[in-house]
Amino acid sequence: MLQAVIFDMDGVICHTNPFHSQAFKIFFEKRNLFPSEEEFILHMYGKNNGYILSHFLGRKIEGEELLLLEDEKESLFREIYKSEVDPIPGFLNFFSMLKSKDLPTGVATSAPRANLDLIIGTLNLYDLLESKLASEDVSRHKPDPEVYLKSAFLLGVEPNRCLVFEDSFSGASAGLNAGMKVVGVLSTHTKEELPKCDLYIEDYTELDLSQIKLLF
Repeated sequence: MLQAVIFDMDGVICHTNPFHSQAFKIFFEKRNLFPSEEEFILHMYGKNNGYILSHFLGRKIEGEELLLLEDEKESLFREIYKSEVDPIPGFLNFFSMLKSKDLPTGVATSAPRANLDLIIGTLNLYDLLESKLASEDVSRHKPDPEVYLKSAFLLGVEPNRCLVFEDSFSGASAGLNAGMKVVGVLSTHTKEELPKCDLYIEDYTELDLSQIKLLF
């Protein structure tokens, strides 16, 4: 029986990846680096900043340096995106429907807390979510299941009663590794680029509660 729904944020609630690309391009151009879109697809979308920065800068980025560089890049992203916040089609109606059925909901993102605050705050969802976890809230990033197991705990629900919405390979893997059902949101990747999910959607316009309840 479905008892809770947990959403990733980037590519799941809002299609932010083009704006992350813009921010990273500015960030890397300052350092005379010019990654292609193909490289971003392979090494940016769905990855945490520690991995992304280490890959493109060609050395291990961690500790204080990671915090400083991450803050620089994410500040660029927030500046670009703050006037562009726009949910994926059908998301707000679908979310309202979940709340009308008193289903607990959470957000579990690899993005920093300031990004979560910007997006969730702009969409006026903050007080409607029973769990809100960002990169600062975990020690192990997706595909490790920590963020989803912690979300289930905060929602007071067993992991196998949770449904996860994810758009990346590492994110969908994290949900599956947590023992949860996973809906693949095809905003960034194709079915073939994701692990085997329980359901796939292009957006939320055709999705209803009876469909997802059937997964359980």
